[in-house]
Amino acid sequence: MKISKLIAMVVGVVALTAVGYGLASWFMGKPDLAQLSTDAAANNENYAVGDRLPAGEAKKPAAFDPAFPELQWDDLMPADWDPMAAFRGLDIAELQDNDPKAQQALDTMRKAWNDAPVNPELAGKKVRIPGFAIPIEQSDKGVDELLLVPYFGACIHTPPPPANQIIHVKLSEPQPAVGAMQAYWIWGELTASKFSSELGDAAYLIKATGIQPYED
Repeated sequence: MKISKLIAMVVGVVALTAVGYGLASWFMGKPDLAQLSTDAAANNENYAVGDRLPAGEAKKPAAFDPAFPELQWDDLMPADWDPMAAFRGLDIAELQDNDPKAQQALDTMRKAWNDAPVNPELAGKKVRIPGFAIPIEQSDKGVDELLLVPYFGACIHTPPPPANQIIHVKLSEPQPAVGAMQAYWIWGELTASKFSSELGDAAYLIKATGIQPYED
């Protein structure tokens, strides 16, 4: 599965901090990242960085509207798109301190992932998808907007995944207790819509009809 290989690649990219490139400056440049990381750790004791929610229905299934069938994260990536293309021919284990190939690889990856293509067949579809939430906008009544990502730690403990693996979610009503990296079901109409934030770029938008905590 593409997403499994993608997570493995992200973990490999994190190893580039050992040669002093890219990720250290990326993390230091995020204004509220330390607080988000603390919140994520406090709110979640059941997941480790890179963990995904099980495919298919949860063990404790809820009554969902059949008009919103479950969508798999892999389906968000076009079948002919290779998220690992930027790293072809690069052996991370062989990189030495101050090796310019490390920074070049990170720069190439970040550009390719920020511009990741969408699956045009999904535009306008009603979908339901589980993922981990990162609150980005909130009012006095609660969280209005969030990013939904496929694995624990994305955008907080690791660099952002490709844009086609980040969904910008606009909630129909503010939610008072959406914690960083808490797992949720989100459902609504999916559209291709570019959204940039300091935590990552999203290629999709869901104007959510509903949100519900995920229980495995």
